[in-house]
Amino acid sequence: MPITLRGDTEWVTGNMGDNKRPEKILGVKGMNDLLPEEMARWEWLESLVSNLFRDYGYGQIRTPILESTALFVRGIGEVTDIVEKEMYTFTDALNGEQLTMRPENTAAVVRASIEHSMLYEGPRRLWYFGPMFRHERPQKGRYRQFYQFGVEALGQPEPEVDAEQLLMVWRLWERLGIELADRPGLEINSLGQTEERLAHRQALIAYFEKHAGDLDAEAQRRLHSNPLRILDSKNPAMAGLIEGAPRLPDFLGPQSLAHQERVLGALQAAGVPYQLNPRLVRGLDYYNLTVFEWVTDKLGAQGTVCGGGRYDGLIEQMGGKPSPACGMAMGVERLLALLEAVGRLGASAGPDVYLVHWVEGSDSDALACAEQLRNVGLSVQMHAGGGSLKSQMKRADASGARFAVLMGESELASNQVTVKVLRAGENGEKPLTPQTNQSAQITLPLAGAVEWMQALLDEEELRRGP
Repeated sequence: MPITLRGDTEWVTGNMGDNKRPEKILGVKGMNDLLPEEMARWEWLESLVSNLFRDYGYGQIRTPILESTALFVRGIGEVTDIVEKEMYTFTDALNGEQLTMRPENTAAVVRASIEHSMLYEGPRRLWYFGPMFRHERPQKGRYRQFYQFGVEALGQPEPEVDAEQLLMVWRLWERLGIELADRPGLEINSLGQTEERLAHRQALIAYFEKHAGDLDAEAQRRLHSNPLRILDSKNPAMAGLIEGAPRLPDFLGPQSLAHQERVLGALQAAGVPYQLNPRLVRGLDYYNLTVFEWVTDKLGAQGTVCGGGRYDGLIEQMGGKPSPACGMAMGVERLLALLEAVGRLGASAGPDVYLVHWVEGSDSDALACAEQLRNVGLSVQMHAGGGSLKSQMKRADASGARFAVLMGESELASNQVTVKVLRAGENGEKPLTPQTNQSAQITLPLAGAVEWMQALLDEEELRRGP
């Protein structure tokens, strides 16, 4: 019987009646599966970051992956790289609506805040986590589907809110255990207000028009539509030209400068190092005043781990009442890559217990034991498929479990279990049994074994600290 499977651009047909195995259907390039071995790290990071956001008073919001295309065209900017080149956009065959898989989440959070009148009773602090999508050439640290954490402080104009978000990222580096020398560096700039950017824009156009022959094709295309983005060019041949271009800080008025000084003053008071970067513009059109990036030299070309800034005009631009806002986002894949590069990402955690049972007919006893262990909060993987003690212990070790709980003939006869420590604790050494002073293996009734394992886990948690 023929089977027809839909591929990206054509119908691929296989036939189950011939002798050839059907061709494999692979995942979309640049959209990666997250396998169980990786997910333990992701879950750990998500828990740590979400706790940090809650410590600063942010509540979680989840928005749809699909949004109206107009949301991003209006919010991000029609002449940005994202809108022009990178969005996954399609026409809904049901009603002809133009839809886009979200390339970022700030515009969607703003849309939700307006739609649900979230600012009616005052400012809101929101955080999110989820996948974003951009159609670009996949490379390490830059994928077509990627994940971001982000925060948005809506309805708060104070420069101290900008600073607090930067202090929150600094605290994140601390909680992740990243040494000072390995932490991403903070680059910060002010884009001022609309009239200041317009004056700077005219000066940029006049400057680059005088040097039109030195502009590459991309810069020439952007000269009159978005000249600020020329400053973000990665073309080394234009580096000298860009260095001589008019600087936005020279166009800032007293209010913009005062806002920036309060942000920088808060950073100085908290001991957070930073570098002023007058060429920092970010890739989205909605920013004003504070913009920033946390940049590392540990990840090659994809060094920006976190970025954001203030966007006081976006809520009004999206149809809401005028309201200031400030936010940021960080890439999860890059953050995990940074942790690995600086040696702060250990092996993925396995279950607490791998249950080993090799006596014929012991399946029901092992199942009951596993359930009792789960009842007291231990995670358990029970061996399935039979095999000798030796083969099962190999499986136990490969599982990443902290302990192996053994149920052999003697254990079943005496209504006990043997616990063997498979992995060293935080101090790098396996604990010793009180009875034998030998490498940790002990035989006890189940209740005693549970107490013994939990005591070791609790001790390691205390040693590990917050």
